[in-house]
Amino acid sequence: MSNISPLAFVHPEAKIGKDVTIEPFAYIDRNVEIGDGTVVMPYASILYGARIGKECTIFPHATISAIPQDLKFRGEESLAIIGDRTSVRECVTVNRGTASRGETVIGSDCLLMAYSHVAHDCVLKDFVILGNATQLAGEVEIYDYAILSGGTLVHQFSRIGAHTMTQGGSKVPKDIPPYAMVGREPLTYVGLNFVGLRRRGFSSEVINSIQDVYRYLYLAGYNTTQALEKIEIELPETKERNHIIDFVKSSSRGIIRGNMEG
Repeated sequence: MSNISPLAFVHPEAKIGKDVTIEPFAYIDRNVEIGDGTVVMPYASILYGARIGKECTIFPHATISAIPQDLKFRGEESLAIIGDRTSVRECVTVNRGTASRGETVIGSDCLLMAYSHVAHDCVLKDFVILGNATQLAGEVEIYDYAILSGGTLVHQFSRIGAHTMTQGGSKVPKDIPPYAMVGREPLTYVGLNFVGLRRRGFSSEVINSIQDVYRYLYLAGYNTTQALEKIEIELPETKERNHIIDFVKSSSRGIIRGNMEG
């Protein structure tokens, strides 16, 4: 049985799981699915095309699956998908996808703090944290365990690598490679996300090997192509080294610059 307030609106075609709580004045549209154990608080709006996982918490005035703020959108069928155990705080907005990808996806165990915005066709992996008032433009990709501090602005099509952390108020115009700490204006690499890596069980040996990669990439005076060649030839192959190389090589926007570059 679910606990649905008679003061909430739940469309009869919405699919509501077991032990779901929907509090007064929440709005649940048609073509919505909500997983077991999720809580939807007062004045939250879950709109057409939302797919919300198990044990999520949707706080007051959040809006999930509103139509995209994209003038190319023509009413096509699309979704906004949220994984399990994700918290969506007050006044967060998550738009559904467009014909480009067809869906906006937020993974499991994420935290979207108050007033953050996830635009159409974004993909957030698991354990991502968006600080208060962080704003993602369309088709941004964010990988596991990335933390965007409050007020971060991310340009359309940018990618943010796993285990990264951005300084509050950052403007992200290009891709941020994995494991990096970034800050300053304009945004630059300022070191590894040492605290995050240690919290997640990375050994000192692995952290040192990651740091060696970034010495070539940002501190040795090479351009990106030269640095990648040196890394592949001179540094031992590891999972983390290969992950960084693959991320940088696949970047269409280019990566953020280093703190010693002109």
